[in-house]
Order: sequence, then C-alpha cells, then structure tokens
Amino acid sequence: MRIALVAHDRFPIAEPFAGGLESFTWQLARGLRDRGIGVTVFAGRGSDPELDLEELYVEPVHLSAQARADVSMPLERVVQETFAYLGCMQQLIHRRGIDIVHNNSLHYLPIALSDLLPMPFVTTLHTPPTPWLEPALRNLGADAHVTAVSHAIAQRWSHLVSPRVIHNGVDLAEWGFGDGGPDLVWMGRIVPEKGPHVAALIAKRAGRRLRIAGPLSNMEYYENTLAPLLDDDITYVGHLRRRELAVLVGSSAACLVTPLWEEPFGLVAAEAMACGTPVLALARGGIPEVVQPPGGLAVPVQADEEDTVNAAGAALGEVEALDRAGVRDHAARRFDLGAVVERYIALYEELIA
Repeated sequence: MRIALVAHDRFPIAEPFAGGLESFTWQLARGLRDRGIGVTVFAGRGSDPELDLEELYVEPVHLSAQARADVSMPLERVVQETFAYLGCMQQLIHRRGIDIVHNNSLHYLPIALSDLLPMPFVTTLHTPPTPWLEPALRNLGADAHVTAVSHAIAQRWSHLVSPRVIHNGVDLAEWGFGDGGPDLVWMGRIVPEKGPHVAALIAKRAGRRLRIAGPLSNMEYYENTLAPLLDDDITYVGHLRRRELAVLVGSSAACLVTPLWEEPFGLVAAEAMACGTPVLALARGGIPEVVQPPGGLAVPVQADEEDTVNAAGAALGEVEALDRAGVRDHAARRFDLGAVVERYIALYEELIA
C-alpha cells in the first residue's frame, strides 16, 4: 500500500512543528512507514529526512511585475498557496501506484478536485466549518469520505457530512512519564485563539510560576497582549522540539490549556497527560472529550474573562492532586498513537476495497 498525505503547503513535516496539524501528519507518516506502508507527502519543503518520505514538490508560481501591479492583486501568499494545491492535485491525477489520498490540508482545492482522482480520497477535518471548506464539501455531497478529530468537530460539520471520528494520538515512547515539579506549563502556538495570556493570568492569580513554549505565530498578539504579562515568574522559553517539550512538560506540576475558540481536539492536552502531567483546561470544542478525570479537568468558560480565570484558578489544586500514574494511564488507554494509526489503516483498506 502507498498513501499520499496532503498537508499544509507552507510548513514542512519536521520539528519544531508549526502546529498540531504538522505534528499529526508527521506522527501518522512515521506510523505508516513503520508498518511497511509507503508514504508520499505534499507539504512545505524540507520534511524530516528521517521519515524517508517521497516529497511531492510543486514549482512556486513566478509573477511578473505587470501581474503584481494589478490593482486587484490578492495577497501573493494566497496566489502561491492556491497554485501549490492545484499543482499537487494535477500530479496526483496522473500518478499511478498510489492507493489512497489522505487530505489533512485546510485548503478547498484538494476537496474540490478530488472526484478527478483515480484513487479513493479521504479528508480529515481538523477545524470547524470555514467559508472555503464548507462549499467544497457540499459540492462533493454523498461522495465525500471524511473523518473528524473529535465528536465536537463531527457535530459542527453534521449539516453536510457524517464524519467518522478518529481522535489524534500520542507517541507514548516520545512523551515519557515525568516526575513533575513545582511550575505550571503552557504549550502551543502563540496566537489569540489559543489564549496563552489567560494561562498567564491563571498563574498570576495562583501565585505560581508558568513556562510558556511555542512558535510566535502572531507577533502583534505576543507583543501587545502576552509580553506585558511576562516577568520573572511568567516566562516564554521559546519554540522547542518535541523531546525538549516532553522534558519541560514532564517536569511540571500541571499543564494549562486555554483555548478561546472551539478547539478541534487539543493535542497538547493528550501529550501532557502522556507525561503524567495533569491538565487544567477550558471546556471549548473537543477539549471535554480529551480532558477528563483521571487525566485532568475542563472548566466551563464564563462570560467574563476574569470570572473564567478565577474559576480555573480555583480548580488548580484539584487538578494537581491527581495521581500522575493515573493521568499517564488515561492517555495510554485513550490516545495511543499506534491504535490511531491502525484505525486509519483499517479505513484505507475499507475504502480501497
């Protein structure tokens, strides 16, 4: 079997990961490879060479000065992205030897052109409905094969499709058990919808040290909202690789997960629990499916941010009292990467048959 994975065209499948989508695609690619399945991947150039993948490369669009001078010129990034996915699909239409295409991108073109492919095509929904993805799936209709990373996301798309839910998984060997420590931790993309500033406010309310890790994906938000909260106790430690993150999280008392949007899954919560580190999270989107006792607590979001901070802070002691071995066992039973990969392989075989 050979699988073509379509990911985000701007970011490579390599560490340090730009986000959970890239991390998921990397983990899935490695899991398939380890089971003797060939993998072709379309993503930003520079995927991890240790994965031994075939990268599907598309030549970037070259625009003339005249084209750039057009008064209706959209953002060049949008032009490049659109033609990158068009090139990807054109190659796949004419490829032989690929048994199934698994789309993990957030772009509409792979879905819109999928009925031209000679092989089955399945899309994993990693987000709530967007203005671009929704019409593409609507046009595909009953021919759409879809999975969703949580029941919450499946419900958000239920007006169009009936996704099969396959939760994301965690490599339990990479995210090893840690003995904990005195500090709190937050990890993820530094963007408004992930809410690291709320984690900082929770830590300040509790009088605790907090270490924040992740890519600075929104510098305006970082400089104007998060940076003013940083001090000797609330520190930003950088964009770390997976092993560095595992050590950081495993040596923390609890992990704060603070989404301010309908979080599709919350991979960072599963990763923290795999380290034995209990999670205190805000109950948005798919988070309550992931963060449950004995792995952690998901607290309701209040209308006022200060009330949310107070409610979360009040629950911190209960979270930290959770048994770390029980937290790890919860993650192993529910989010083991090996089981997730096997579920996808079963789906591939079903669609091919």
